[in-house]
Amino acid sequence: MTFSPWSGRRVLVTGASGIVGSWLTRRLVDEGAHVVAFVLDADHRSEFFFSGTVDRVTTVNGRLEEYQDLERAVVVHEVDSVVHLGAQALVGAALRAPLLTMEANVRGTYNLLEVCRLHANLVRRIVIASSDKSYGDLQPPPYSEEMPPAGRHPYDLSKACADLIAQGYASTYDVPAAIARCGNIYGGGDLHWSRVVPGTIRSLLHGERPLLRSDGSPTRDYLHVDDVVDAYLLLCDKSEQPEVRGLPFNFGAGQPYSVSEIVSRLRQLIGREDLEPVILDSARSEIQSQYLDATKAALVLGWRPSIDLETGLARTVAWYRAYFAR
Repeated sequence: MTFSPWSGRRVLVTGASGIVGSWLTRRLVDEGAHVVAFVLDADHRSEFFFSGTVDRVTTVNGRLEEYQDLERAVVVHEVDSVVHLGAQALVGAALRAPLLTMEANVRGTYNLLEVCRLHANLVRRIVIASSDKSYGDLQPPPYSEEMPPAGRHPYDLSKACADLIAQGYASTYDVPAAIARCGNIYGGGDLHWSRVVPGTIRSLLHGERPLLRSDGSPTRDYLHVDDVVDAYLLLCDKSEQPEVRGLPFNFGAGQPYSVSEIVSRLRQLIGREDLEPVILDSARSEIQSQYLDATKAALVLGWRPSIDLETGLARTVAWYRAYFAR
C-alpha cells in the first residue's frame, strides 16, 4: 500500500459539496484523512452526497460569513489542515448580487484566516482557493504570478481581495497559507448549468441546442478536476515550507481553447453535431482571453497536469450520462 501524507490528518474542507470539494474530500478520505466538511446547503444531487462521501466524513453546517461557525469547525474537531474552497462561485450571480458575493468570498476568507491565526497551535497548513479571475483583464496572457491581482468586476474583485488577504496574513502573522489560482475547472459533478461544459453536455444529452452566453470567441484554460485535486493537495502539504508559504501558484493546462472549440468537441463526443449552438452573446463583464503560466508550480511543487482535454471531456461526458440516467 502506498503511503499517503494525509493518513491520520484532520482536514477541514470548506465548500465540500462543490465540484472540487466533492472529489477532493473523497480523495482525502480514501487516503486515510479525517475530513471535516463545511457546507452551507445540503444539495443531495451533488457528487458529495451521491457518492456516499457524506457518510464518511464529519459534516459541519455553517456560513462562511459567521466567524463562530468556522471557529467551531476548527476548534471542536481539532483541525490541522485547511483547504478553503467555499465561495460564491458564479460570475453571473456576482453581477446580480455583489454584496452576497463579497460577504462570502471576502469576509469568509478573513474569518477563516483569523480563526487559523488565533488557533495556530492546531492549524499547520492552509490553502486558499483564489482564481485566474483575480488577475482581471490583464493583457496579454499567459498570466504569471508576478502579475498583480487586478480584478475589477464583482466576482473577479472578490477573488483578488481574498488572494491579497491570504498573502497579508502569511506575511504579517506567519500563517501557513498558500494561494491556488486555477483556470476554468471542469469535470463530473458540476451542477452549475450556466457554465459552458456542464450546460452544453446537459443540452446535448437532452437533444437540445446548447446556449452560449458569449459569442463563442473567449478563450480560457480548461483544467480537469482530478488535476485540480492533485494541485490543492500538493500545495496544502507543502504550505508550511518557506518557498511556498504566503505565495500564489498558478495551475493551468497551458493551452487555451475558445468556448466554440469546447462546444464543438462536446458535440463530436456526444454524437450530436446536428445541434448547432444558439449564440446569445448576452454575457457582461467577461474577460476575452485568459490563461495561465504554470511554470512556477512545476518548478517548486513538481505539479503538471496529467489529463488532456480529450480525455477529460470524455470522462466528464460519461459522468453526466450516468447522472442523467439515474
